[in-house]
Amino acid sequence: MNTSLRTLGIALALSILPATAVHAQISVGIQIGLPGAQIGVNMPSYPILVAVPGYPVYYAPQASANYFFYDGLYWVYVDDNWYASSWYNGPWALTSRDYVPLFVLRIPVRYYRLPPPYFSGWRVDAPPRWDEHWGRDWAQRRPGWDRWDRRQVPAAAPLPRYQQKYPGDRYPDTPERQRSIRTEHDRYVPREAVSRQHLKEPAPVVQRRAEPAPPPRSPSRDSREPVRRVEPRANDVPSQRSSPNKAQSERDCQPGSPGCRAAPPDRKAPGRGPADEERNRGRN
Repeated sequence: MNTSLRTLGIALALSILPATAVHAQISVGIQIGLPGAQIGVNMPSYPILVAVPGYPVYYAPQASANYFFYDGLYWVYVDDNWYASSWYNGPWALTSRDYVPLFVLRIPVRYYRLPPPYFSGWRVDAPPRWDEHWGRDWAQRRPGWDRWDRRQVPAAAPLPRYQQKYPGDRYPDTPERQRSIRTEHDRYVPREAVSRQHLKEPAPVVQRRAEPAPPPRSPSRDSREPVRRVEPRANDVPSQRSSPNKAQSERDCQPGSPGCRAAPPDRKAPGRGPADEERNRGRN
């Protein structure tokens, strides 16, 4: 009897194990899609956000979390990981520390409302010592992360205050609904590649300034068409004939008429005339 009960107990235990494993998988899968559930951050309403002086970043002073807003996305730091979301209460997407925006990494320690124990002893007016905490390999992949020109800090992205209209039960809990509302109200185009990838936004198009057209250039001496000089040919001798109008006027002109000049007498070359020939014959 005891053996039968023991066998039955083992069989029941084996039958329960797969069901428990399946239930755990379903539970985890559901929590990933819930706003804020998977990382322990829950914002029932739109938080109060205050600008970090000298940084293009906002933080939530009343939140019990390391909660920030930068370049169109909300950023939270939980369990040594960075998560991003386009809505104030998620769902949150894990972002590799190699791609977290530099200005998020540069936020001073004092603005972390729930700092981890390893922040202890670090300067509150300086960024966390990520190079020491994450190691040399990470520091080599993100060189110069803690150095920048403080005189050329970009402007902060506008806060998506339209999300104030969606607290509690009105919160859009599907990415499709969130994207639709954001497209309707938000026209901001992120600068960071990781932000554009998260929001599935194309890269901003840089508009080039239209330059005035240059004034038309006068043709240079070399570009002008050369003037062709036509040399007179040997056979092109001016005609000695009178023009038809002149010949006609000379025929109409009668000697003695007004304005008519008598033609000069023809001058013949000296030679023997007919009288001279007759005299010469008589002498012979």
